[in-house]
Amino acid sequence: PLTLDYEILLQVINKTDFAPQEKDGTAIGSALGLAIRRLSQSEAKSKVIILLTDGVNNRGFIDPLTAAGIAQTFGVRVYTIGVGTIGVAPYPVQTPFGIQYQNVPVQIDEELMQNISKMTDGIYFRATDNKKLKAIYKEIDALEKTKIEVTEYKRYSEEFKSATFVAALLILLELIFRYTVFRNNP
Repeated sequence: PLTLDYEILLQVINKTDFAPQEKDGTAIGSALGLAIRRLSQSEAKSKVIILLTDGVNNRGFIDPLTAAGIAQTFGVRVYTIGVGTIGVAPYPVQTPFGIQYQNVPVQIDEELMQNISKMTDGIYFRATDNKKLKAIYKEIDALEKTKIEVTEYKRYSEEFKSATFVAALLILLELIFRYTVFRNNP
């Protein structure tokens, strides 16, 4: 479920298994459909999806533009981000001698990403490095400001009782010693 508990969110992300699948591919439409399904029940004023991809749609059962139309129907804004260098990039390939890197062309269907964003009143971005990606997230954050109410519960444990008991016991001991062992005889 949607959450503001970022510590739990980071724990879930760290536990996620990103093991390679049998076949490589990018299912943009399916990913978008799943995200829309999760947001369709939300009562939030602003429903936003950030679609981050490094490839072209070559897997899945839902056409990305069909998914964008569904997002538009539910009032979900989609910001799309194409990630990757322009030109070629090293890609790991399994060989008989282990994993080796080969330069392959970076293919991002920017036209599709732009169409998805345009249909849903979002914006398309291109990130060629980590610094640019960070700047894009800051820009999206500035565009999407919504006030939300958060209810926090705090559990207090009163510790003064034990400290008061110890203080009273010490005062009692002081009085006993003053009038018995350490009393002043004139």
